[in-house]
Amino acid sequence: MSDWYEVKLLVEHATGWPMDTLHVMAGVILQLVFATLLRRSLADLRPWGLVLLFELANEAHDLWVERWPSLGMQLGEGLRDLIGTMLLPTLLLLIARTRPRLLAGRR
Repeated sequence: MSDWYEVKLLVEHATGWPMDTLHVMAGVILQLVFATLLRRSLADLRPWGLVLLFELANEAHDLWVERWPSLGMQLGEGLRDLIGTMLLPTLLLLIARTRPRLLAGRR
């Protein structure tokens, strides 16, 4: 197994949270970290795009490292991870672009 896979297992077992939950949390946390590091708003596509790139790289890694009996099941799991990771960052991006007052309040 790879070091990255071992880190993911460590986090899963240390927190007691299922991997699906960790995907959702990682998506939002990474979007906030990237927005901060890039000094960009959540309305900017760049933080969202970096989350997408990291998630696609993570899923490509999983396909490379893990060997499931059924490729269809493995691809389905990867798609579920992609959707779970990107759902809230996409929602935050859309809200920041269309209804920024929901995030910032009145000025």
